[in-house]
Amino acid sequence: MFKISEFSRLSRIPLQTLRYYDQIGLLKPARIDSLTGYRHYAAEQLLEINRNVIFKELGFTLQQITQLLQEDISACLVRAENGALEGMQP
Repeated sequence: MFKISEFSRLSRIPLQTLRYYDQIGLLKPARIDSLTGYRHYAAEQLLEINRNVIFKELGFTLQQITQLLQEDISACLVRAENGALEGMQP
């Protein structure tokens, strides 16, 4: 488990952005310490945050990414590929 500062450094995502992602439900910490309120992230969540970055780079909004992640991941990939292909057309 990583504290939010460590996870921020490893993922290269600012602390404020991670807190915002938690607030909107895009990336919830694996655990929140009940005494301190510190957010802790699992190593597997680095993959999740990288996926979110890729979706953002493909032009999806945070709201769209949240919706996509709530659906079947294969449907998400199809949409992402279609969006990328549309962006490449002259």
